[in-house]
Amino acid sequence: MNEELQITGHRPFPLPDKPWVMEQIWDDVLFAHWPVPAEIMEKHIPSQLTLDTYNGKAWIGIVPFWISRMRVRGLPPLPMMKSMNELNVRTYVEYRGRKGVYFFSLDADNFLAVTGARMLYFLPYMNADMQVYKAEGIINYESRRKNKNKEIGQFKAHYKPASSPFNSQEGSLDEWLTERYCLWVTKGDNVFRGDIHHTKWQLHKASCSINENTMASFLPGKYLMGEPILHYSPQKHAYFWPLTRE
Repeated sequence: MNEELQITGHRPFPLPDKPWVMEQIWDDVLFAHWPVPAEIMEKHIPSQLTLDTYNGKAWIGIVPFWISRMRVRGLPPLPMMKSMNELNVRTYVEYRGRKGVYFFSLDADNFLAVTGARMLYFLPYMNADMQVYKAEGIINYESRRKNKNKEIGQFKAHYKPASSPFNSQEGSLDEWLTERYCLWVTKGDNVFRGDIHHTKWQLHKASCSINENTMASFLPGKYLMGEPILHYSPQKHAYFWPLTRE
């Protein structure tokens, strides 16, 4: 059994009793979060889900990273599917008391992975042109969605860790923003849960300069004009389970 799967004390609910189906290693993860009034965010999530808030505020998260390993259980990493860059836009919801992530978009530069995730997980994956490179400890990240509307789906930033590593404290905003172990997705009237597992995030405070950001164009721009709360993590090994219908 993989060592990470034996470490479960930090999880708010048990591991699924079925086998995981995919593993990924996420690298150079940046969490950038901005507070949004709950009454604004509620307009943008499916009616079946309940918005999750921290001290009455909702949060929009923009999370760039790259994947150095991606493998379906029982198979070696396939040449066309073993790595990719990814950029997520998300908020936080709950369903029947179980808290998780709701994704507004997931941009990636691997066509096969995008197609597969849209079919199997009903997630709003988008094809994008992406460049990620590290120089002198700084991660330079650029993503441009492949669509006709050049005013949305653009992100350009550089970021780096800015503190020693730490684990979030129980009940803190750091924990609330990062420690999530399922995703929620809807299709028609149906609600589906996708379980995820990894060890507790080892976080750093981060510094980040965002030069372009139209990833959350569905929100009024004023909500992303302030300084975000930033976290960085160098790497995380994650496991995924198939969707289950609630």
